[in-house]
Amino acid sequence: MDKLQFLSDEWIDAAKALAEEYRDSFDAPEVQTKINVNINEIHHREDPTLQGHLDTSTGTPHVELGHLDDAELTISVDYETAKIILITPDPQQMMAAFMGGKILVEGDVTKLMSLQTNAMNPPPEALELYQKIDALTIKE
Repeated sequence: MDKLQFLSDEWIDAAKALAEEYRDSFDAPEVQTKINVNINEIHHREDPTLQGHLDTSTGTPHVELGHLDDAELTISVDYETAKIILITPDPQQMMAAFMGGKILVEGDVTKLMSLQTNAMNPPPEALELYQKIDALTIKE
């Protein structure tokens, strides 16, 4: 597969297809929540802000474009921080970004912290999925 620009339309489609392949590989998340996400400062998109959401309320994590009306919290990050979260989910880097004010949270932050706990010890399937997403991404 050709390498793709992170958060380009093609990259989003490819990452969603990979995630769909792994959809039934994970246990239900311990935390059921709906989170809106804003990614800012995307230099290669016509609109430099991308809106999406993470929904774990059905027992299977689902990531999609657009915001939910009933989200419990909203996370706003810049492009570089989004890479840390979506490509190489290193818990230490994520915590440093949060403490450094690069991850802005509006709403129930305890839900986010509970999800962070799950990221500390991901199952092998999750690591494999992240490796595949990383492999399809152009390194900048």
